[in-house]
Amino acid sequence: MPLVQIREAPEHIYRLLVEQAGRERRSLSQQALAALARGLGVEMDAKARRRTLLERLRSDPIAPGAKFGSPVKLIREDRRR
Repeated sequence: MPLVQIREAPEHIYRLLVEQAGRERRSLSQQALAALARGLGVEMDAKARRRTLLERLRSDPIAPGAKFGSPVKLIREDRRR
């Protein structure tokens, strides 16, 4: 994985990054990557990905035309394994 090093970061930016990392329970490195991703408009946040997936599932939880077997039959087959 590529390595990025930032030298001579302004003290106020460093302090803000450390504070944000603490609030979001991330390491300083993880927080710096998240801030860079936001600044570049790149989706990186796992919570946002989960939120998007949940919204898709709520809007169409079962694909049209999907065929499902009897739950009883599926459970019995699973128990036999």
